[in-house]
Amino acid sequence: MLKKSLMFIFAMILFLVGYQFDVPTASAFPPGTPSKSAAQSQLDTLTVIPEDSMSGYSREKFPHWDYKGNGCDTRQLVLQRDADYYSGDCPVTSGKWYSYYDGVTVYDPSDLDIDHVVPLAEAWRSGANDWSTQKREYFANDLNGPQLIAVTYSTNRSKGDQDPSTWQPPRYSSHCGYAKWWINTKYSWDLSLQSSEKSALQSMLNTCHY
Repeated sequence: MLKKSLMFIFAMILFLVGYQFDVPTASAFPPGTPSKSAAQSQLDTLTVIPEDSMSGYSREKFPHWDYKGNGCDTRQLVLQRDADYYSGDCPVTSGKWYSYYDGVTVYDPSDLDIDHVVPLAEAWRSGANDWSTQKREYFANDLNGPQLIAVTYSTNRSKGDQDPSTWQPPRYSSHCGYAKWWINTKYSWDLSLQSSEKSALQSMLNTCHY
């Protein structure tokens, strides 16, 4: 009886640990993911003001998928970085990816979009409308921070240009990472928040364990 009880307890511990630390199988995350405490500090310092309008916006004002050499552009480098494994150089022709937003495993790169964690239109409404085209290009191709990630095209397109007050990843256990990435990107690029966005980010950040 004692042995069975111990085995049951051990199984429950494994289940709870797996739930609490649910992580994707992908070999790489966007770089620069802050800790919970660092993300909280960044969130607390961000400017909270009403969003600007979409007047004058177009995606062409954020040149993206820059050529990076050796036949690769930004999209191809993210596909390589986020894959468990892949075939083909540039373009990547197949592989295995874990879509963090919805927990779907993907083998065909055509089923993936490269999501701008902070959408280009959202950046425009949050201060990028005053940037130079060159700065907007750097933002749209940022491989140094957690601004780009490969996810299923269905989740990326359901998100559109919404902020966390109106759209959050369908997979609940991804809310922590998503909030950290969003906060860090806005902090790193000195972009503002609106009040409802900050409240949603705080709720998502509260789901983090570390």
